[in-house]
Amino acid sequence: MNARAKTPFFLVGYLQEAFAIILHIPKTMHGRILVVEDDADIANLLQINLGDVAAGVDIANDGRSGLEMATGGDYSLIILDLMLPEVDGLEICKQVRQTNRYVPILMLTAKAEEFDKVLGLELGADDYLTKPFSIRELKARVKALYRRIEIDRESGGTEIQDVLRYGPLRVDGLKRRVSLRDEPVSLTSKEFDLLSLFLSNPGRVYSRQELLDIVWGYQYAGYSHTVNTHINRLRGKIEDNPTEPRFIKTVWGVGYQFAERSELEDERA
Repeated sequence: MNARAKTPFFLVGYLQEAFAIILHIPKTMHGRILVVEDDADIANLLQINLGDVAAGVDIANDGRSGLEMATGGDYSLIILDLMLPEVDGLEICKQVRQTNRYVPILMLTAKAEEFDKVLGLELGADDYLTKPFSIRELKARVKALYRRIEIDRESGGTEIQDVLRYGPLRVDGLKRRVSLRDEPVSLTSKEFDLLSLFLSNPGRVYSRQELLDIVWGYQYAGYSHTVNTHINRLRGKIEDNPTEPRFIKTVWGVGYQFAERSELEDERA
């Protein structure tokens, strides 16, 4: 029974590749993907199904080799399991972000790892997917991350093209640098994208779903906690008191807005 259940799936994967070659069907290539996953069945599943969105898929079956490949290779996307032997996914994410702030990281988690999901986003992961997941949703998430990269590239990386100052906050759009009272603030790619969006429209109220659509590039209801976590992390870096934010304000029942410039005019120092 198991053999019969598995055979059609693998045949479909291989036949898709064969027909793509024979018929010269163009494939969207984005560079190589690294999958760090100790479950061989899941890793093989991802390798087969992501072949049509990437130039190739490399697999690391433990944390130590995954860390070496993630920090030493040139990948367009990293798919990272949290629970790994030798080195866990959180440590890998942390070390990758120390040298590469922009490569998208998609974390795979179990339902019981709620705390680790939040911590992973705090450490710089761009998104997460809870096991068990469907291949359709996985591919949608991957394509959404790639779409965001393309949007960033087409817009020069951000909507802000000048050096802007909002009270004590200074943002250099071209260099993607932020400082608070002339002290540098280190932001992840998604944190900068959020800040850039807010600064491009100060005073405008964005719902969590709008932020999810614009910054993450996909339309999935029920993932507002991803936005909330990044907002909280961003506030922790730019607000003097994150519990009483001056820059990013909560509009209860709606979403978030960035303070009007006039509200910060007396806070230049």
